[in-house]
Amino acid sequence: MDDVFKTIAGTSEGVYKEKGSKFLAFAYSVNTEEDVRKLLTEIREKYYDARHHCYAYMLGSDKKTFRFNDDGEPSSTAGKPILGQIYSKDITNVLIIVVRYFGGTKLGVSGLIHAYREAAADALANADIVEKTLNTVFRISFNYALLNDVMRIIKEEAPDVLDRNFENECRMTLSIRKSNADKLYDRLTKVEGLKIDIEN
Repeated sequence: MDDVFKTIAGTSEGVYKEKGSKFLAFAYSVNTEEDVRKLLTEIREKYYDARHHCYAYMLGSDKKTFRFNDDGEPSSTAGKPILGQIYSKDITNVLIIVVRYFGGTKLGVSGLIHAYREAAADALANADIVEKTLNTVFRISFNYALLNDVMRIIKEEAPDVLDRNFENECRMTLSIRKSNADKLYDRLTKVEGLKIDIEN
């Protein structure tokens, strides 16, 4: 199903140590590049004394938005192996930042790749991987007299009711899997006098 994707629930951490160097890994659930920027800023401020803050992220159910950064490490020794761990778990909407404290001994290219990969893998091993659906959100408004008709559709189609207000005019916010959205939309449009706004 193209409206289902896997991601992580919340935040998790991992660590890897090699020849005195310490690699601290942080995995986050993110939805936008703005989320990524905020978290990177927070980590850089908190671990300001670290030598490197390398990261990779992937966004969207189609997994087409991704980026990695070596932050001064030799090319492709840090960000790419971190991104590789995201790929290997088949997850998206994930940011992994690995903070390195240099221990005085150089690890070489293969040593760095191994260290960044292991730190990222440890953070993901400590994460809860969950399945989420891509949803369409409907904002509907209608006259109180139509309430029974609308509630019958909601009961049968079973969207999530995010918000409701039944004061002067009835207003509801509904969320449903994209694959089921057309059917709900068709049924709601048959209710005369009901207004629909759709958010994707």
